Amino acid sequence: MPSVETKSAAITREEVREIYESPFPLLVFRAMAIHRQHNDPAAVQHCTLSNIKSGGCPEDCGYCPQSAHYKTGIKGERLEPVAEVLGQARAAREAGSTRFCMGAAWREVRDGQDFDQVLQMVRGVREMGMEACVTLGMLNESQAKRLKEAGLTAYNHNLDTSREFYPSIITTRTYDDRLNTLRHVRAAGIEVCCGGILGMGESREDRIGLLWELANMDPQPESVPINALVPVEGTPMGDRTPIDAIEMARAIATARILMPHARVRLSAGRTEMADEAQALCFLAGANSIFTGEKLLTTPNPGISHDAALMEKLGMRRETAE
Repeated sequence: MPSVETKSAAITREEVREIYESPFPLLVFRAMAIHRQHNDPAAVQHCTLSNIKSGGCPEDCGYCPQSAHYKTGIKGERLEPVAEVLGQARAAREAGSTRFCMGAAWREVRDGQDFDQVLQMVRGVREMGMEACVTLGMLNESQAKRLKEAGLTAYNHNLDTSREFYPSIITTRTYDDRLNTLRHVRAAGIEVCCGGILGMGESREDRIGLLWELANMDPQPESVPINALVPVEGTPMGDRTPIDAIEMARAIATARILMPHARVRLSAGRTEMADEAQALCFLAGANSIFTGEKLLTTPNPGISHDAALMEKLGMRRETAE
């Protein structure tokens, strides 16, 4: 199996494939060993994601119920008031989250009152001693700098899938558009949060391609969310079969091996996963989850369930430093 634990040169797609398709026990064992070298294997960061502006997005992402292209019952709404969002952040902190993420259903950031309010939200979250992350769509260099000045910890902008499969799920922006936004984020000195979604009808080769793209970012993302598609009626992917739990763990283990220092986040789709499947993902190297009743618009295990899961596994919620 190729050695990629210290990234010194480009990782080939064949190397990623060899890791991903290795015998499952060997793959997980290797991921566990690397995870223990760089992280506390018994600690899991708890994060909270708030939908600060819902619906009405002009993008046609085939998995997204917030797209204006699909009839999913989600209406376009205005940006939530700053005080309300900061109240949510305070409640999340009290419930044990150390990272507060804010998502707005925009194609791109536009300068003006709404963006100014987002900057206020970021400042407020940071003043609480929490990490602050936003996902706002595409942004330019000056906007990234303003977010950095406000104290933003990380910007989430997922690649979603491989370059080859990407046109099958989105036509309103290109793969390179996404990469350009990530370049602006990195140039501003903000951490990159970038991952993908499994179970959209992609092949295993597409999953390998996604991980290859992520692993070859220089520097690599500090945060890598691995999402399982939550099919929503009314979207083009509303009838997709949920991703197999072993395949999910295989992708997480490969991400851990390729990106040993990253937070590998077990993200959307946990409501469809048994506790045993989630435990397997933690063994494979996941060290972060999102808590709360919803992830933007889709269901998510509640705080009490996550607390019970941590207790059952003898694991603990990571606390702020």
